Amino acid sequence: MAAAPGVRSPSCTTGFALVDAILERFAGSLGADREGYAGHVARVLAFYRGLAPGHQAPEQVQIAGAFHDLGIWTARTFDYLAPSVRLARDYLTVEGREELAPEVERIILEHHKITPYRAQFHETVETFRRADLVDLSLGAIRSGLPCGFVREVRASRPNTGFHRRLTQLGVRQAIEHPLHPLPMVRL
Repeated sequence: MAAAPGVRSPSCTTGFALVDAILERFAGSLGADREGYAGHVARVLAFYRGLAPGHQAPEQVQIAGAFHDLGIWTARTFDYLAPSVRLARDYLTVEGREELAPEVERIILEHHKITPYRAQFHETVETFRRADLVDLSLGAIRSGLPCGFVREVRASRPNTGFHRRLTQLGVRQAIEHPLHPLPMVRL
């Protein structure tokens, strides 16, 4: 059953009011991938809370979560880290929260880092990186989370085509840019 005009579908919510408000602003850019992206963000934040001391997802992590892959859709590119950072920075400026920008930017820029992150904002950046990897790997890499917890989170927010869409975009990137197939990956 479709939601009434102007009413968000429950499947397009993340359980984080701040994130939902941000994603609502980009509903047009996300289009048919909106539900899948909202689910991805919800799972990443749930995994973050499972990994974080105190099991919290602070405001800067929620904001980074909302924006971390958004440049895929707004800039229509698989080289999306810089566009995602620009969106987050613009949002923080409009909201008068510029003090969060350095940490939010670092979370976004390092979330596909292959090796552990050990520099400024280590705790939030590394926890987010590990949480995103749990979802990106479909739970094959659990980052120390219990198998049952990962299974529960994944069941609570089904994939709804998110990983299939990433695969499609990745294949297109590899064909169009064979020497730069994964521009978002960092060592």
